[in-house]
Amino acid sequence: MKLGDGATIRSVYLGRVGYEAGVELQHQVRQSILDAASDGADTLLLLEHPPTYTVGRNCDRGDVLADPDWLRQRGIAVAECDRGGRATYHGPGQLVGYPVLDLRPDRRNVRAYVRDLQEVLVRTLAAFGVSAVGGDERERIGVWVGRRKIASIGIHLRRWVTTHGFALNVSTELDDFAGILSCGFDASVMTSIDELTGRRHGLPEVAACCAGIFAEVFERQLVSVEPAEVGFGQES
Repeated sequence: MKLGDGATIRSVYLGRVGYEAGVELQHQVRQSILDAASDGADTLLLLEHPPTYTVGRNCDRGDVLADPDWLRQRGIAVAECDRGGRATYHGPGQLVGYPVLDLRPDRRNVRAYVRDLQEVLVRTLAAFGVSAVGGDERERIGVWVGRRKIASIGIHLRRWVTTHGFALNVSTELDDFAGILSCGFDASVMTSIDELTGRRHGLPEVAACCAGIFAEVFERQLVSVEPAEVGFGQES
């Protein structure tokens, strides 16, 4: 089926989810799609994580600056993952989006997929009064406001089904980036919607806006579902 020809995408806001639980849920949805199961629908998981540094496939050894004592004091976990990119931070106040999409047959282009994710975030930010652009160089993948980075992108594909995705700083505690070189950049580069606008924004509000724009960019009909409908029903 060509995207846009009646194709749908499920969107669900999950609230705060442990990092490992979020990865496992992505794998469950991906496997349903690969198995062509009756419940194997393309899905956008929207959530936030407890404080966690994630280490991608392209991470340099020196990207994690913090020692174990600093991490314990801050309550920040460290997790390895199979996405592309280097180290990044996830935490409260950050909207994490995990699109689990089958890019076959018409979107089998990794660079185009990343550009589309950037476009989703640029339009979402515009809706909250922030003018941003997507990075056009490998070192600047993500979304930027001038010289400040407001969103990171890291993806994984298996048989053209996507996992991982994006992290948009809404009301994120930016000091928590200090323990890593986030995507190779110093913590001072990072910013958030709240910092730039001087106003507090709720994650559910930003998530709902992002879901609608995601459906527009990917030419889908949006179907909002409850957590149980994507197999999420246990506390993490």
